[in-house]
Amino acid sequence: MTFQTRSHSIFSRWASLTLGRPFMVLSIVILLSILALEYTAGHLSINTDTAELVAPDAPFQQNRRNFEKAFSQDLHTLLLVVESDTPELTKSATKRLLRLLSANKEHFNSAYIPNDNEFFRQNGLLYLDTDELHNLSNNLSLAQPFIGRIAQEPNLTGFFSIFEDALTNTDKTQDVPIDFTSLVDKVALALHKTINGENALMSWESMIAEKKTDSNSGFIIVAPKFDFTQIRPAENAIDSIRKAVAQIQDPNLPAVKVWVTGEVGLEDDELSGMSTGTFTASIFSIVLVLFILLVAYRSVLLTSATLMTLALGMLFCGAFAAFSVKELNLISVAFAVSNIGLGVEYAIHFCLRYRDNLIHHIHKELALRSTLMSTAPSLLLCAGTTSIGLYAFIPTDYKGVSELGLLAGTSLFICLLITLIVLPALLKIMPAPAKSQINGTRNGLEKLSKKLAILPLHYAKPISIATFAIAVISIVLTFNVKTDFNPINLRDPNTESVIAFKNLMKGKETTPMTLTVLAKDENSAKALEQKLSALASVDKTVSLFDFEPTGQGDKLAVIEEMGLMLGAQTQNFPALKNDTDPVPGIKRLIKAIDTILPQKTDAHERTALSNFKKELQDILIELDARQQTSRRLFIDKIQTTLLGTLPSLMNELSDSFNAKEVTLADLPADIKDKWLSKNGSYRIQIFPKKDLNDLTSLEEFITEVQSVAPETTDLPIMYWESMKEVISAFQEAIVIALITIALLLFAIRRNVLDTALVMTPLILAGLFTMASAVLTNTPINFANIIALPLLLGLGVDNGIHMVEKLHHSMSEEQNIYQSSTARAMFYGALTTASSFAGLAFSPHQGIASMGLIITMGIFWIMVCTFIILPALSKLVLRVEDK
Repeated sequence: MTFQTRSHSIFSRWASLTLGRPFMVLSIVILLSILALEYTAGHLSINTDTAELVAPDAPFQQNRRNFEKAFSQDLHTLLLVVESDTPELTKSATKRLLRLLSANKEHFNSAYIPNDNEFFRQNGLLYLDTDELHNLSNNLSLAQPFIGRIAQEPNLTGFFSIFEDALTNTDKTQDVPIDFTSLVDKVALALHKTINGENALMSWESMIAEKKTDSNSGFIIVAPKFDFTQIRPAENAIDSIRKAVAQIQDPNLPAVKVWVTGEVGLEDDELSGMSTGTFTASIFSIVLVLFILLVAYRSVLLTSATLMTLALGMLFCGAFAAFSVKELNLISVAFAVSNIGLGVEYAIHFCLRYRDNLIHHIHKELALRSTLMSTAPSLLLCAGTTSIGLYAFIPTDYKGVSELGLLAGTSLFICLLITLIVLPALLKIMPAPAKSQINGTRNGLEKLSKKLAILPLHYAKPISIATFAIAVISIVLTFNVKTDFNPINLRDPNTESVIAFKNLMKGKETTPMTLTVLAKDENSAKALEQKLSALASVDKTVSLFDFEPTGQGDKLAVIEEMGLMLGAQTQNFPALKNDTDPVPGIKRLIKAIDTILPQKTDAHERTALSNFKKELQDILIELDARQQTSRRLFIDKIQTTLLGTLPSLMNELSDSFNAKEVTLADLPADIKDKWLSKNGSYRIQIFPKKDLNDLTSLEEFITEVQSVAPETTDLPIMYWESMKEVISAFQEAIVIALITIALLLFAIRRNVLDTALVMTPLILAGLFTMASAVLTNTPINFANIIALPLLLGLGVDNGIHMVEKLHHSMSEEQNIYQSSTARAMFYGALTTASSFAGLAFSPHQGIASMGLIITMGIFWIMVCTFIILPALSKLVLRVEDK
């Protein structure tokens, strides 16, 4: 018995079973689909951790795991970035938020503020540079008279009296802690905001202490409790943070902004965006597919049967994913949407052939049997060729697309199996479309397709020449393809976690883009840190030894001098007192301004004093217009705006004047644990000198550090090594796909020319797609790099069908688009493109770019299959026939 005879016998029995007992077949499939749904719901989850997606067994991954094992305390945490108008408000808000989170044992395991403890409050000044400490000492020396005056009369009247004395007695300007005109500007602005209903707060720390900080931010590291029964395991913890943030807001003070980011924050926003985006993309795809099916079939019944078949196929594909991989990653999750287009294509082939057979067969069952017998072998071949481009990813070391290849490739066969079982049974029990409707639709389409079919054959030479020219241009453009393998850039750029993360990257002190090296002992750590610090690309290094301040003798002398200079003024700085009537003091100050203003010649100084006077006059108007209770609240608000941060600053300074000599043994445990592991490994953190968003700077930084410490790890290494592994996996998959497809084509066609004809448009489509990526400014990333091998698989079966058709239809009088196969190829490509086009609207940038590139690729596949391939075949096959 030949293979063809055996195949015919198998599908004949298949048809008899499906068409003979359609209700039984559908009942069994529906029962199994319910079980598949329950299994999927209980065993399939999504893992957003990108760390294990690429080469999980590679050396750089092992280095990462060693580091995480040694310093695991900050893994799987949230980073809260607290921001406000002033450093003082930021500090107080951060501490209040920490208190609320620490008390919430239901949602959090722990929470702490880095480098904020009793040790640093006492010894923080020792960690300033010597120049910074001397500058602080000089500023405090200048501010000492001012602090003394306020300490004696800590209210509005006392504050305004300092300005009055400074204006009436030039010798008293030394009582002002900073440049007088600058201070007047700041006070006038704060008063203007407060009088006009805004919340404002002057920062005396910024004016006096001049602490060296890259940003006015506070940080809290939170270890949340996860609920893995939810799609977003950290959702409850993050919601609790939002509620706590609302609680710390003071209606009388400027608003405090808290950004939620860090590893868990990024994952939560990604899960939220992916679930919303994938749902939206799926709805978009289903609606578009529904429209295309209605146009292709002109039958609601055939459309309904196709969608029911697709839905059942998706359930079984989900069950296979739950069984085979258990967790979908950020790449493999795309198989769910892609199956909408890929799975429905088989149903289109079946239904269009069924429609054509209804014209020639009187009985519906005979038409269905003929359809099943004729389409099953070709659809099986299509699934085999399409799966090649997907299965080509399985041997690669890119886990993300390796799993996608396994899931999407196998899902093709699952969808085909469900199509050949369910669709015939459904059509058997449904009424057949009316023949008049079929003939009317077909005649209209035939006229249009016949006109279009003439073009590529009639203009074969011009089309071939134009194709060659466009191919040359595309090759040039392809050399300009951009790459972006930063996982942060794959995420939705408008989410809170991504915005905060990118803001952190802008600061040299806060950037997460640092490298980390582990040293086995103290001597090794010191020697290694010295070598790393000398590298040209390294800005600085930090290790446990840097927490022993340098030049402590000189610094302690300066700190002692500051304490003696300020004396009791800092140790017992009073709280602000209620000012029962600041009006006389304000009037005296206005009078002093009026007296001195005509004598001022400097334009800036005159403007500052005039603005100050106006705000003081507005205060008097407000006080005069208000009743007693409102008047008291208004005075308190003005006083808080101008002086509210001063007592806290002086109390902090008082604590810092008690600094003592620090040795490594004096460091508290929570500091040591972050730099010295329990197994004795020392952590060295390395900061870059240049912006690592530039690939050249990234490569230079990594290469130099690895030349000294080969086992370096952290985010830049993960990005760089992952990029190299992904490109390698991509090249490997392309080679595997091309060779396998070529061998399969040759085995099927037994003809080198036919193999070349099918392969040429595939290669051209890939080339045109990369050129389109350049023109649309779409960089190649972790997600969309799968497009080319996938497109090879998607396009090869179309090429096979078209070459077979062209062997028998090279005349311009014949319609190469008229068969049900050609129409199914066209509508199948539209549905596949529509499913991926839906992904392009996802807020997740990686998935969106994948949808965009694959959609463009399918467009080029159709152009190459329906236009370029016929044109090339017209030239080549005609020469061959001579």
